[in-house]
Amino acid sequence: MSRSKLKVYEYSGCSTCRNALKYLNSKKIQFEQLPIRETPPSVSELKKAKQYLGDIKKLFNTSGKDYREGNWKEKLSKLNEDQIYKELAANGNLVKRPFVVGDGWYLVGFKEAEWGEKI
Repeated sequence: MSRSKLKVYEYSGCSTCRNALKYLNSKKIQFEQLPIRETPPSVSELKKAKQYLGDIKKLFNTSGKDYREGNWKEKLSKLNEDQIYKELAANGNLVKRPFVVGDGWYLVGFKEAEWGEKI
């Protein structure tokens, strides 16, 4: 991995995010920590993450309250990709977290084995 700093979008109330941050700290990895609710990923970051991950649905926090109450399972089929990116960039609660921006790669959620391969 190059020495550019990771960007980690996270939510302090999320145990998965806390585990991910603990992992990064244990590996002495430098990263920029961003609160996902207050500063969601940009449309540009989301588009690049979708290209990298292959499926726009992987960007969604499908177990989150905003996703369920907003009926996003139904809404997704009715919106075009640009509309979806705008919605995700406007509401960090909809984005699967932690959302990590590396140098040309992206991670969503926290799976230690997957993170170990990238970081």
